[in-house]
Amino acid sequence: MSTTLKSFATPLAVGAFTISAVTGLLIFFDVEIGMVEPVHKWLSWLLVTAVLLHVMSNWKQLSGYFSKKPALAIIGAALIVTVASLLPMFGEGEEGEEREGKKAGGTAVRLLESSSLETLALVVKTTPQQLVEQLGKSGVVVKDPSLTIQEIARQNGKEGKAVLGAALAESGAAGQKDGDRD
Repeated sequence: MSTTLKSFATPLAVGAFTISAVTGLLIFFDVEIGMVEPVHKWLSWLLVTAVLLHVMSNWKQLSGYFSKKPALAIIGAALIVTVASLLPMFGEGEEGEEREGKKAGGTAVRLLESSSLETLALVVKTTPQQLVEQLGKSGVVVKDPSLTIQEIARQNGKEGKAVLGAALAESGAAGQKDGDRD
């Protein structure tokens, strides 16, 4: 390999590693000031390039490590961690926290849709009659408050989520009038 490549591959790798390490630690500890996250993401390409150049310029010396058990164990462990980190069962996936929040929210909506209007009234700290009036303003006719939100929606030719949304539209604000914050 040319001496020019050897003369800048290692310093480039060290510099890129320094940037990646410092910004990575800042992100880990939720200190995301300035351009920390974009610098970490984009300059990681510099680290990849620098390490590849370093490996190319020092291939002869590096290949000697492939015959040593400790080096093979370290390289093998790194490969296993890399592959494992890509498996969906070990991570949240993209936007994991948001997805978990949506999953929990979806579960809550399904549970409320399968609850009676009377139960929903207890949850939002109002009366079933007030919810019946609230739904009436939205054009939803409630024949019996003991029916579930889904049954009321079906009788009115609407989606359960739409009826639930109409019932909750003002009941959330009404439940806060008495200062009860639990």
